[in-house]
Amino acid sequence: MTFGLSDMPTEKLPLEMLSPEELVERAVQERADRASQEKMRITSAEPETLWSDYTVYNPTSGKSYRVALRGWERGDSYCSCPDFRKNRMGTCKHIIKVQRIVKRRFPAHKRKQPYVRTGIRVVVDYTEQPYLRLLLPEKLPRNLRKLTDKAEKLLDTDIEAFTHTLRTLQTDGQDVVVYPDAEEIIQRQLHQRHVKTTVKEIRQDPASHPLRTDLLNAELHPYQLDGIAFAAGAGRAILADDMGLGKTIQGIGLAEFLRRENGISKVLIICPASLKSQWRNEIKKFTSRRTTQVILGGASERARQYSTDAFFTICNYEQVLRDLTSIEPVDWDLIILDEGQRIKNWETKTSEVIRSLSSSFALVLTGTPLENRLEELYTVVQFIDEQRLGPAFRFLHEHRIVNDKGRVLGYRNLDQLRNKLQPIMLRRTRQGVNQELPSRTTEIVRVEPTEEQLALHNGHANVVSQIVRKKYLTQMDLMRLQKALLMCRLCANASILADKQEPNYSSKLERLRELLEEIRDNGQRKVVLFSEWTSMLDLIEPQLQSLDLNYVRLDGSVPQKKRASLMHDFNNNDRYTFFITTNAGATGLNLQSADTVINVDLPWNPAILEQRISRVHRMGQSKPVQAYLMVTEQTMEENLLNTLSAKHQVALAALDNESELDEVSMESGMEELKRRLEVLIGAREEAPADQSVAAETTCETEGLAERRKRISAAAGQLVGAAFNMLAEMAPEQDDTTATQEMAAKFRERFAECLEQTDDGQLRMTVTLQDSNVLDSLSKAMASFMNASG
Repeated sequence: MTFGLSDMPTEKLPLEMLSPEELVERAVQERADRASQEKMRITSAEPETLWSDYTVYNPTSGKSYRVALRGWERGDSYCSCPDFRKNRMGTCKHIIKVQRIVKRRFPAHKRKQPYVRTGIRVVVDYTEQPYLRLLLPEKLPRNLRKLTDKAEKLLDTDIEAFTHTLRTLQTDGQDVVVYPDAEEIIQRQLHQRHVKTTVKEIRQDPASHPLRTDLLNAELHPYQLDGIAFAAGAGRAILADDMGLGKTIQGIGLAEFLRRENGISKVLIICPASLKSQWRNEIKKFTSRRTTQVILGGASERARQYSTDAFFTICNYEQVLRDLTSIEPVDWDLIILDEGQRIKNWETKTSEVIRSLSSSFALVLTGTPLENRLEELYTVVQFIDEQRLGPAFRFLHEHRIVNDKGRVLGYRNLDQLRNKLQPIMLRRTRQGVNQELPSRTTEIVRVEPTEEQLALHNGHANVVSQIVRKKYLTQMDLMRLQKALLMCRLCANASILADKQEPNYSSKLERLRELLEEIRDNGQRKVVLFSEWTSMLDLIEPQLQSLDLNYVRLDGSVPQKKRASLMHDFNNNDRYTFFITTNAGATGLNLQSADTVINVDLPWNPAILEQRISRVHRMGQSKPVQAYLMVTEQTMEENLLNTLSAKHQVALAALDNESELDEVSMESGMEELKRRLEVLIGAREEAPADQSVAAETTCETEGLAERRKRISAAAGQLVGAAFNMLAEMAPEQDDTTATQEMAAKFRERFAECLEQTDDGQLRMTVTLQDSNVLDSLSKAMASFMNASG
């Protein structure tokens, strides 16, 4: 309560419940509220003039923007801020702030005077889908009217002739201004016109085009050259091929293509830190360039490295956050984001900074542009084309299905989304490009939990159930929910991960050991083993050691500099047969020397699961790949199959151009979704009925044997207790030599009646004279139970 974590959230009608008019009204009001709340410093270029250009400085963000005030209605004025360009409402908080300021500064008669344009302006109209507009002064000499009429016609038909006409007007002494955002669109259209013929030739027949062998120091696959041509034609694009199809070489190929066709000279590659050396090696392998700059060292040293003459500059995401002031001043021609899903979370600082970077060309490489929610795809697209999907509030309104509490129930209008993405995003699957990869078999290994695991799991699951039944959830509820869900997943692995208490109960570790023994005994195989948690790897390591299985380990604690050497040791040294890792090893690493993948537990989304397996099943793999998914039954882990399948369905519907799905529900039958996931990952089909019956019989027999074992153990405890009672009731005697000799004789006779089991326990079989003794025992037990009741 002190921290406000238990406060009831303010109820607000979800965006999706509003009409289009109400949606815009709320969005404008939100910007008006921010204009009132935020401090801004306003400076006029012409203090005595109302209709002027203003500089708006926000001390909170440290950003400055230019507002061209030209009227009071939405769409009359212009602001250079990103929100104005994207929201398609013709206003923003900066314009609203300036309008309020000038209304106080200038008298009513000046405010009523309209803006009079004195020159020729090329602007972008953002009220709907952005387009170029030519704005002319009211009074224009007759001899220039023909030129401006010609320019207006050429604007939509021939951008090159349009720019030539503008230069003619400037030569005649006319005041012609092309605003920066309009110039950006013009340059993009000029580029597309320039490469149109070459791109068309490549895409018509990539297999026969000479650039397959001439572009890089390697022969490109036809689909790879097609991907390069697609990205070059778009100018700014997303390459969302399946993992393992060679996105890195396509990124390098795009840079070389643009150097030839457009003369670019500065390429910034932003990737995970673990992949920087891999990018450098690939550039060295596939190009003749020796001027690749990898950003390393302290802050002052890094600052100098960005401004070198190197064609390729490679840095990681964290460095962009720290080195923004050194990166922004450089005129980057092309920015490549590797593992572009790193910017999927809209509100993170890294995502915000990356999306603020400027370049003429851009390429996002990602096998998973959508991992969990449709909003992630929106964020990635914003880096490439901030206008493509419109403002966020309209995007959500158009595509999300929610209940009256704002909970997402599904997604709709996915056919419209696919059509919007088609010009900028290319996605190919292994099946689609007919890649000659070896076969891949995926098997779900179902594990029955121990009673202790299940009891611990169900306790945390009850907490989850209680929380989700509440009418509303506070911040404290969300914190408790997050912890309870984590505990459920940990219990599915091992009890000690959740309760931190010995002894440890884990049927999954027992089954894993059996699986490890099978793999060891089946010959020389190389295995990549994944777990979500380092603590689970800590429990797995002793098993590998006891089986004399050599391994290397990679998790978040391993320094970036050592990761490349670990991967090299595993790939090139037959001594190491296991590569055990957390999800730190699921992105960017090439581990095709392995032929087996073990997923000890399931991740939250199918994209990460596919990333894991694709570290092995990828281009360059020559052996069949076996993947195992270990799932503990009756736990949250088994229910996670529901979530994984629903998320995968959303991804397919949004990204696959061949898909016919227009709407996806996030609430489907659990069994149906489990079945879909198992089909999706290639699991074996359900066994015929007679085999299932045989399996049930076997399970029942094993259960009966286990029950007999427990009863026998309980009987042994009962007999032991009886002997202990007799010992206590017997008269106390001195422990003489005679007593010790008699006890030794009794022990020797008893030992003749007992047998020792494999685990060191003693077993005694009791023979009853006839069934009457069993009847008497049963009646006695019944009488005892009734008396106790």
